[in-house]
Amino acid sequence: MFTKKALASALLAAGMLGGAVMPQTASAAIEVYVNAPPPEVRYERVPEARRGYVWSPGYWDWRGNKHVWVKGSSVRERQGYQYEPHRWVERDGRWNLEHSRWNQTRNDRDGDGVPNNRDRKPDNPNKH
Repeated sequence: MFTKKALASALLAAGMLGGAVMPQTASAAIEVYVNAPPPEVRYERVPEARRGYVWSPGYWDWRGNKHVWVKGSSVRERQGYQYEPHRWVERDGRWNLEHSRWNQTRNDRDGDGVPNNRDRKPDNPNKH
């Protein structure tokens, strides 16, 4: 009886260890919609520009069922890409935080973040 318990415990421990060592192969993005709009954006003093970096302004994040301010920071620049900061978007009376991202600017004549070969109107002066 004792050996069966010891063997079962050893197998369970080995299985847990093996699971911890296994690399994660896929991840899923989770979008959160909230009914409360974010508060007004706080004023932040933007520091002097640093070569090779862009400023990512502060934003309101949603944590623990409430809006929490996240201070701005410098982000290493990516050549050929344009930085788009975090922003809240309203859809049907509910709010969703779109996280910051880098948009490719190469071969993007109108600067809308869509490469010309995928842009329906690559020279549209009304990008927004």
